[in-house]
Amino acid sequence: MFALILAGGQGERLRPLTDKVPKPMVQVGGRPILWHQVRRLTAAGITDVVFLVGYLGEAVEEYFGDGKDFGIRAHYSREDCPLGRGGALKMGLNLIQDVVGPVIATNGDVITDADAGLLIKDYRRRLSANPAHAASILAVPMASPYGIVDSDASGVVRQFREKITLPLWINGGMYALDPGIRELLPDRGDHETTTFPELAAAGRMSAVQTTSFWRSVDSLKDLREVEERLVGELTPETDGTDL
Repeated sequence: MFALILAGGQGERLRPLTDKVPKPMVQVGGRPILWHQVRRLTAAGITDVVFLVGYLGEAVEEYFGDGKDFGIRAHYSREDCPLGRGGALKMGLNLIQDVVGPVIATNGDVITDADAGLLIKDYRRRLSANPAHAASILAVPMASPYGIVDSDASGVVRQFREKITLPLWINGGMYALDPGIRELLPDRGDHETTTFPELAAAGRMSAVQTTSFWRSVDSLKDLREVEERLVGELTPETDGTDL
């Protein structure tokens, strides 16, 4: 089973960490973000990973090589110029045209405990009911970026609340896709503003909601929070490798 990882991000807000490696190769708990992703994907049954590389892509290739040491077969789709996430996915899917779906696709800057296997199960269940079903996407709760002020009817502040979860769901950046979706992807651009709205309007997409730990590593603050989460989890006894 195949997975595609968007691994070409420059990560400007993570500089100077991204001066010499692409954003998905920034280390979290002593391992690149991509290492954590591959670890979770193999647990879900993924055997082949296509790394969609661009900016400093050689760092990804040097680290993973043929993938054997990480329990996968590694493949590389190399951008000569930035294509956007949708264009990168299309190029990657063109490398595996003979593959029968679903395939997992994920942003390369996401750390999550969510099981990709749940997306695969949802995709297959939906496909059996609707042959036109094309995508099952991970949906995670939206956390308020600001502190919440609670006050009573008279305006007296009663409490402050930080990191409140709002009654909304956002795109978690991980999907189970019909490989044929390549025909709907842009040659250059973002699938989330082109292809996905089209699929949603046609009723060909579903969301799998999860409250599992999830964080997109976009800033040094995000990096610190993820590392705090991982403290004590990644020991040689628990990760099974010293790579």
